[in-house]
Amino acid sequence: MSTVAIYKHPKIFKLENGKKLRNLEIAYQTFGKLNANKDNVVWACHALTANADVLDWWKGLFGNNALFNPEEHFIVCANILGSNYGTTNPLSKNPTTGQPYYLSFPEFTIKDLAATHNLLANHLEISTIKVLIGGSLGGQQALEWSLAKTQTIENLILVATNAVHSPWGIAFNESQRLAISADRTFYSNQPDGGLKGLKVARSIALLSYRTYEAYSATQLESVNDKITGYRAASYQNYQGEKLCKRFNAYSYWYLSKAMDSHNVGRGRKSITAALAEIKVNTLVIGIENDVLFPISEQKFLASHINEAQFSSINCAYGHDGFLIETDKLTNIIGNFLKESSDKKIIKLHKTA
Repeated sequence: MSTVAIYKHPKIFKLENGKKLRNLEIAYQTFGKLNANKDNVVWACHALTANADVLDWWKGLFGNNALFNPEEHFIVCANILGSNYGTTNPLSKNPTTGQPYYLSFPEFTIKDLAATHNLLANHLEISTIKVLIGGSLGGQQALEWSLAKTQTIENLILVATNAVHSPWGIAFNESQRLAISADRTFYSNQPDGGLKGLKVARSIALLSYRTYEAYSATQLESVNDKITGYRAASYQNYQGEKLCKRFNAYSYWYLSKAMDSHNVGRGRKSITAALAEIKVNTLVIGIENDVLFPISEQKFLASHINEAQFSSINCAYGHDGFLIETDKLTNIIGNFLKESSDKKIIKLHKTA
């Protein structure tokens, strides 16, 4: 059983920066059924350009016969604020003007993304989440949501993410925004504005998602006499065009800024003090050759979250490994959840 729906929030939504959004809509999908005890919820937070169909973009980890499957779990995935897959975004109609927002859309943060998850959870009458999981930008959301303490989260799984977005990551994002803003059509207030810039931005991003080894394995030339028309060049063009067919430059612009805003220390005593507040059963997974979110960032999370477990995987694809290495993730996460369940049984026996 799967459901595609849109939650229309009846109240004004106040952003972290004080600005307000009226007529907030949150697109989401659910898979499976909520059991009688309401304790089988698995909530997945998606990354930068993904959507609410987690069974599609995280195949192998989510799906029929997968670790997280609709037969056992009630799986929820919400399209994030600013994205163009149904949730309120820069191409949505501004209720004040009756026209799309475009660049008048208010900037938002990772905390705002977490706050919209909370709104949807309340609407769905979910107070306990068995597993909250996210990778990359999704991991940033999951981390902020766990710090908000609005729902009871039993197990928190953070994959290829961090406590604060690094200067390196911000530099990558700014380079992409520079590419988008160099496209004059970005300021034309048209749905297809900035697409040439978005194509370049995606090409830049891909270099941070992959590795030298990945390109060598998949884009290496089979002949020695080429002087143009290289496979790697064609690949970059193809990936840029592919994103332009399904995304828009305005959403990409705002979401990259939201990622830059990520810092769990903001509004709290410090980054380490914030992480110490997390008492949730936590697993942190890093990718050993991740260029964008180096494994040192996941080790930092694990060392400052109370009793967090840490694990790592090696993948030639680098950061994109969190979407590709689903067999490895299944093994690590499955063992973690089994151990967590065993600990609860032991604790109950001791109490008895």
